[in-house]
Amino acid sequence: MSERLRRYREEPTVTPATILAWPLYGPGLDNLGRDGRPVEMPLPTPGPDELLVRVDAAGLCFSDIKLLTLGSEHPRIFGRDLPNNPVIPGHESAMTVVAVGANRRGQYRPGDRFIVQAEIYYKGKNVAYGYALPGALAQYGLIGPEVLEGDDGCYLLPVKPTTGYAEAALAEPWACVVASYRATHRKEIKPDGVLWIVGGPAAAALAGVRISRGLSAELHPRTVVLTDVPAAAADRLAAQAAASGAAVVRTAPLAGLDPNALSQAHAGGAGFDDILLLGGDAALAEKVGALLARGGILNLVGAAAGIPMASMDVGRIHYDNLGHVGTLGEDAAEAYTSSRPSELTTGGTAWFCGAGGPMGQMHVQRAAEKQDGPALVVATDIDAERLAIVAERFGPLAEKRGAKLVALNPKEMSPAAFDAALRRLTDGKGFTDVAVLVPVPAIISHCATHVGDRGLLNIFAGVPKGTMATIPVLDAARQGVRFIGTSGSAIADLRSTLDATEAGTLSPNLSVAAIGGITAAHDGLAAVKASKFPGKVVIFPQIRDLPLTPLTELSRVLPEVAAKLGPRGEWTREAEESLLAAKL
Repeated sequence: MSERLRRYREEPTVTPATILAWPLYGPGLDNLGRDGRPVEMPLPTPGPDELLVRVDAAGLCFSDIKLLTLGSEHPRIFGRDLPNNPVIPGHESAMTVVAVGANRRGQYRPGDRFIVQAEIYYKGKNVAYGYALPGALAQYGLIGPEVLEGDDGCYLLPVKPTTGYAEAALAEPWACVVASYRATHRKEIKPDGVLWIVGGPAAAALAGVRISRGLSAELHPRTVVLTDVPAAAADRLAAQAAASGAAVVRTAPLAGLDPNALSQAHAGGAGFDDILLLGGDAALAEKVGALLARGGILNLVGAAAGIPMASMDVGRIHYDNLGHVGTLGEDAAEAYTSSRPSELTTGGTAWFCGAGGPMGQMHVQRAAEKQDGPALVVATDIDAERLAIVAERFGPLAEKRGAKLVALNPKEMSPAAFDAALRRLTDGKGFTDVAVLVPVPAIISHCATHVGDRGLLNIFAGVPKGTMATIPVLDAARQGVRFIGTSGSAIADLRSTLDATEAGTLSPNLSVAAIGGITAAHDGLAAVKASKFPGKVVIFPQIRDLPLTPLTELSRVLPEVAAKLGPRGEWTREAEESLLAAKL
């Protein structure tokens, strides 16, 4: 290790009088910094309850582009006066403590390394790092009570001294991927919630319908609303609900009701926490599904004949954590506990649609590396160059554990031939797992048609609420299919990701496609917006004079660093040490 790098790691208290940062003064890249350059400002001074941290690495994310595009219209900083109170973007950060406020000196010391869980709540309010709080696109920053004493405790996670800065920063986006495979839903009707039981065209066939759990004196919703339930079943369920202590409402037929007025009257307009649809068809599932509350579950008990496809708000599945479960039996409670988990099926078949982008590559890498992962990993993308990188980089990882990776480009064949190829790969059974990484409703709908029995459709791509796509919703009952979507991650997901990184079972460095110094952040964000690179852009803020450089061109710019890249040209801890030794 060079003397310069040793001092950087072991003597972090040496600080400059001024720093460079990228404040956002309004919407658009033109309002980031001044004239395309970072702004010079005084080094912040920590108060008694604050830490002064040095930002060692910052990953750039498409979420940063959303912030730049919307400015003060972004929901996390809505109404903020950016010209006079700018934000500093960047939520994928690796940092080192350089100074400790008087009241924190028993807990922290200079040299401590951390990453931060960006989704921060303080006194009930969202104050996300890189949004409401100044983020990683600055050489130094302050960490205060919002982060250290948030509603979930401390949002900093300690990092080992041997962990690379880039791989630590990239634990944050990787945690979002990990979180999508840890997604859970309630295992029972929501206690103290509002339950709506609706009869459909085939409800009469469910004469013995029952609720074996979640409707008792010990555990029950506060209100049960019954609509179009056959008389005998309605009487029995109403009596059970009343005996449990729930208020019972029996409504007129749905055909004569305004569904929104019904929601307003009995659920305060927030929607129903649980909807039990008895013998419903696709049209009715579509109608009542629109009335789910955030975190709500549509439970399909039995299903009428006909096509399973219904137009559903996939934006709400993604952002509002809506669940869809079902059973062909008569016990509605069974559907909550029998649905398949979110994790990839061991020995299964997994399709990643839109696999060439940074997040898509993370999904494919995880599937390829996972020791108990799928036997077949299918990666599709319309960008031939990116798809080739996916096959070259992750195919050997899959082969190493006895699995197979297949790369397909739908642009290189007709739609019919593409569908036929997908069917052949699963022997016509459909995939056990499908992850959609393209925020296009038609593509989400197409992917949904290739989900097999007890399969899972993971709508990972963020699409706005109100985005409708056709999905086989009745298959939740008929075939045990599950539909999920996740946004962001929890601190437990970040901790799990960092643990895997430090244990050597996960390699976030494989995601790095380009690097740059603090002055390259503007160009880096422009590249993210244009989807220029097949992986992540990582900024090293303590380096001032390194332009945005793809790893494929590193041998021309910094040959001594390029010599430390991995066998497939991937970023490594050794390359990072060489970079810092050369450029600090």
